[in-house]
Amino acid sequence: MRVWGATGRSRVALVALVAGFTLAACTSTPSGEQPSPGGAPGGSQQSGAPAPEPKPAVMTLTPAQGAANVAPGEPVTVAVADGKVGEVKLTGADGKVVAGKPKEDGSGWESAEPLGYGKSYTVTAAATGTDGKPVTATSTFSTAKPGRQIGVSINLVEGETVGVGLPLIFTFTGNVPDKAATEKALKIVTEPVTEGAFHWFGEKTVMWRPKEYFKAGTKISVNAAIYGKNLGNNTFGREDKPAKVVVGDKLVATADGGTHQMKVVVNDQEVKQMPISMGKPSSSTPAGTYTVMSEHTGYTMDSSTYGVPTDSKAGYRTFVKYAVRMSNSGIFYHSAPWSVGSQGKRNVSHGCINLSTENAKWLMDTSKKGDIITVANSGPQVLEPTDGWSVWQMSWDDWKTGGDRN
Repeated sequence: MRVWGATGRSRVALVALVAGFTLAACTSTPSGEQPSPGGAPGGSQQSGAPAPEPKPAVMTLTPAQGAANVAPGEPVTVAVADGKVGEVKLTGADGKVVAGKPKEDGSGWESAEPLGYGKSYTVTAAATGTDGKPVTATSTFSTAKPGRQIGVSINLVEGETVGVGLPLIFTFTGNVPDKAATEKALKIVTEPVTEGAFHWFGEKTVMWRPKEYFKAGTKISVNAAIYGKNLGNNTFGREDKPAKVVVGDKLVATADGGTHQMKVVVNDQEVKQMPISMGKPSSSTPAGTYTVMSEHTGYTMDSSTYGVPTDSKAGYRTFVKYAVRMSNSGIFYHSAPWSVGSQGKRNVSHGCINLSTENAKWLMDTSKKGDIITVANSGPQVLEPTDGWSVWQMSWDDWKTGGDRN
């Protein structure tokens, strides 16, 4: 244990007046050791303020003694002033010890695992002051009993590779009362550091997107650390949801309804051009910037999923071999062998992007969740930012307003 001060030493004060200036030097020399001619052991010259006065350690325990309704997801801490932390023990009423660790500089201690709901805990801490004397402190407190708990899901799978346009989406199982507190619990770390912001869509969903597309190779670490956190009105999180992913190659595909072609650009280099057919005039493909949502091998395209009965004139129920969702309103790019004769010539679909089976497979094998597909010259309809993951349809200034945060 390192103890600051001059315990067990004699203190020698040397005061000298030189050329009209007063120089005060205060040194501490071990017993039996003579100060050198330079005024300090070893001959080095010491100057400046006197050594600080030794003081007893002062500890601050959080939560404080008798605290109630403590959020169990918040850390228990011990802060030490004028000294170094010693042994700290945090135990529950059942005697179970809660893990924790001291700070490297000895200035405190912090718990390393969450507490339970509706339980009592005691933290006992020791420290040694700069005066060399030990002190102890104790705090007994109780954690909150949630009136309501909600869970959360995220649109990430641990270890997957995602596209440069992927928004990070947090979907809660119930309405969130305190959205600012909830955002604070959602930890997002990117390497390299990437500027981004949250935007709420309704009372249960919040998305985080970067100001600009992620750089290829960016590492993203997400932890929806909501367990034990008060999300407002005595609503607490049920469990944490972490995930780490990496951003893959930058893929941007542009579907042009005028030329009936799709150009695929990977890492800013065009790699392929394919004939397509998009929505006919009565059901044009909404123009805008889409984000790939999900990929399917073997999928039944069913018009009733977006409100058009399959037995109506505009309805359909068709199996396709390859299909990739681009919106919640039913826009996909997919294999369409029945329209190959029109691909590259005219728009005949119900709104989706038709490709040959071979080209649809190639694109699905090449692309991934979070890639960007831009639709242009397709007709009067415009893609809504709320349709799927179409967050790039909103300007950065509008995004930063936070949406339904308030």
